[in-house]
Amino acid sequence: MDNDLKRPIRVLVAKVGLDGHDRGAKVVATSLRDAGMEVIYTGLRQTPEMVVNTALQEDVDAIGISILSGAHMTVFPKVWQLMQQKGLTNVLLTGGGIIPDADMKELQDAGVGKLFPPSAPTGEIAAYIADWVKQHRNFK
Repeated sequence: MDNDLKRPIRVLVAKVGLDGHDRGAKVVATSLRDAGMEVIYTGLRQTPEMVVNTALQEDVDAIGISILSGAHMTVFPKVWQLMQQKGLTNVLLTGGGIIPDADMKELQDAGVGKLFPPSAPTGEIAAYIADWVKQHRNFK
């Protein structure tokens, strides 16, 4: 990835809650690695607190949450709130899964980044993260 960070873009890929379906998260994680990013995958059944604490410890540029359980209107706002409390105000919160368009819009209006449906090309996800990082994380 072409960026001014002098290191690969770091992305935390997380599965929050009881959602046990992680194939999509693993596919996205692999495609981000293939795009030159450093990916930290948390595994299944994480809490929002665990995700944000890992993001802090790993000094990530972006957090990507995969959610298929229908809990997106709880999970994303909670993670966003914890990010603000812990000072991760310059870290992208993005993700995807089974999320209705109206809910995607509401979450984006509340500060969450672009959210992707299961059919999204992985190259589009990688490009979005790279563009966001280039605009918001290149500390000069």
